[in-house]
Amino acid sequence: MSSNESNQMQEPVVIVGTGLAGYTVARELRKLDAAVPMILLSQDNGSFYSKPMLSNALAMKKDARALASFDAAAMAQQLNAEVRTHQRVERILPGEHKIAVDGEPLRYSKLVLATGADPRRLRIDGDGADQILSVNDLADYDRFRQALAGCASVAILGAGLIGCEFANDLCAAGYAVSLIDPAGSPLARLLPERVGAVFEKALGERGVRFHIGRGVAAVDRVLSGYRLTLDNGEAVVADVVLSAIGLVPRTALASDAGIVVDQGIRTDAWCRTSAEDVYALGDCAALEGKVQPYVLPIMHAARALARTLSGQPTRVEFPVMPVVIKTPAAPAVVVVPEGEGEWRIDSASHDTVHSARAVCHHLHSGQPIGFALVGAATADKAALLKELAAAAAAAAAV
Repeated sequence: MSSNESNQMQEPVVIVGTGLAGYTVARELRKLDAAVPMILLSQDNGSFYSKPMLSNALAMKKDARALASFDAAAMAQQLNAEVRTHQRVERILPGEHKIAVDGEPLRYSKLVLATGADPRRLRIDGDGADQILSVNDLADYDRFRQALAGCASVAILGAGLIGCEFANDLCAAGYAVSLIDPAGSPLARLLPERVGAVFEKALGERGVRFHIGRGVAAVDRVLSGYRLTLDNGEAVVADVVLSAIGLVPRTALASDAGIVVDQGIRTDAWCRTSAEDVYALGDCAALEGKVQPYVLPIMHAARALARTLSGQPTRVEFPVMPVVIKTPAAPAVVVVPEGEGEWRIDSASHDTVHSARAVCHHLHSGQPIGFALVGAATADKAALLKELAAAAAAAAAV
């Protein structure tokens, strides 16, 4: 072993980001290697919390402090690692196995980028557009909670998973909610349109006012709150405006270092980027060119990457992974189909109101490749997961 290789082995594994991805990699790596030095860099206070809780904590009357399970000091102790808070990583120097943090160099043996994503922004006219809120972390949630004080109504831009969860949560907490989306139905990327219509009716009966098939042209300040002008000229007035139109992977740090970026930071199936000893996962990464933003894919990727970092190169393999939409007014579970398929919908599969069951079948083999369940039909989840797993195993054996 050369002296350079020996020195490199003594350098820490550096993880940039202390969200679910960063902390899970650290936890899994520590299980495998009790001695490897680890440094985690956080741009905020490094608290560990469940990010999915941000969109359904209001009805439970939880503030930001209540959502944080552990602070940075507790996480450092649990992980036997160094957690540095409020750190700004300025650049990566892959050829030198070094990063610059607040003007100071930091060497690494392996570098993990778990930098997350930023809220997507729309170009909207009006003097209130710059005051549209988004919730992407604990600090955002705290600001949102403060903005709600003394308010009665909220307009939400985006009827995807996060927008619908917030709408349900806000209604349950007593707010009047308007939900606006240019798509033809809520959860359009997850639910077939007919199933989306069942979901929409259920939330509508709980008080959510939908403006589906409509975009927002302008947001203007009015005497108390905001006036949203939709693209058909209709006006919606609300005390607070919340944007929930998706996330954009944070890729600038990698891109500036010459690391390949495609949708997110591009990695292979081992979470390896185009730079030696630099890995990426979570909301910032495009694993084999595909961003996997949900909790289960991040957990599976983190476990595999931890094994790779410990010297056991492990390919990320994903099982069938359901997406759970936390909307008690109309609970939903989806497995997004891979490949071309045909949806077969049975809206009356369960003898209850606001229930829908749809299964997507492969166009050629006829095997199930996905499903969407709303309301009482979510009881079918376990059986359908078994069917999908069996179908996938049969296809792999051919």
